[in-house]
Formats: sequence, structure tokens, C-alpha cells
Amino acid sequence: MPKSNPQPAAVAPEPLYPAIEDFVGTASSDEVAALFQSIKDGLKGAKGPKADQTKKIGAAIDRTEDLLSFLLQIREKIQAERGGQR
Repeated sequence: MPKSNPQPAAVAPEPLYPAIEDFVGTASSDEVAALFQSIKDGLKGAKGPKADQTKKIGAAIDRTEDLLSFLLQIREKIQAERGGQR
């Protein structure tokens, strides 16, 4: 019996998030803080069974803000390092 060559596993394409990349590439820390403020303000009025969901949403927004702030710090560090090499 002839041996068949196994097909290589298909590699999933890496996801691209151009809107996030553009935002992180140009945003300031104030813009990151203001990005979700209207959503946070809307969540404050939730009561009853939706209150538990709003807590989870608020925590997710806080985590997202932390991550975006971290990306901005990394961007600033890279820019500073590039500026020091010239």
C-alpha cells in the first residue's frame, strides 16, 4: 500500500483588530479614560436582575481600560527607546 503524506494542519489566520490598533497608536490616556465613560454612566442606573449583569460589564470595562492603558505605556516606552537610539 502506498503511504499517503498527511496534510499539514491548517493554521488559523491571526485575528486583526485595525480599529484597536489605530486607537492605541494615536490615543492619549485621557482618550482611553473617556472611551467607555458614557457606557459606565449608563450602567449606574441599572437595578433589579440587571444589576448583577451590570457589575460584570463594569468589571470587564475596567479590565479593558487597564489593558488599553498598559498598551499605551508600552507604546510610549518603545517610542522613548527609538528616540534614544537616534
